[in-house]
Amino acid sequence: MNMVTKLLICLVSVLLAASVMATPVDTYEFKTTENQQRALSLAHQLRCPQCQNQNLVDSNSPVAQDLRLEVYKMVDNGKSDAEIIDFMTSRYGDFVLYKPKLDSKTYVLWLGPIGLLVFGLFIGFIFVRRQRIQPAEADSLSPEQQAELDALLKESKANK
Repeated sequence: MNMVTKLLICLVSVLLAASVMATPVDTYEFKTTENQQRALSLAHQLRCPQCQNQNLVDSNSPVAQDLRLEVYKMVDNGKSDAEIIDFMTSRYGDFVLYKPKLDSKTYVLWLGPIGLLVFGLFIGFIFVRRQRIQPAEADSLSPEQQAELDALLKESKANK
């Protein structure tokens, strides 16, 4: 085989190997389909403590797998959504919630964007107002400049 063929085979092999992605399959069997739907909904609402940007369903980390299994078991044992969320937040903090509760610790999180918007509008208002209040400086010529301009214009007319 020539070198180009070998290189092409290697490239295709690498591309095929990179495109294969194994995803873990949860084999937990729920008592009812309602429990399954509720557990999946809860797992979508909880963030993986290790990944930090994925929910428990999307994450492949061992921590997420364990927490998913814990959520599934708690749902099947008849725990309410509030009890499961309280358990997770007591163990991992408010960080595990994608939608944190509104309390004294999260005021900045919830009210910060509104405060920044109001601050930006205030700065914009001040900037626009300053632009309107400043008198437009007339671009008038000094008497010497006016005399020089007149001389240039007379000279230009005379040359025509």
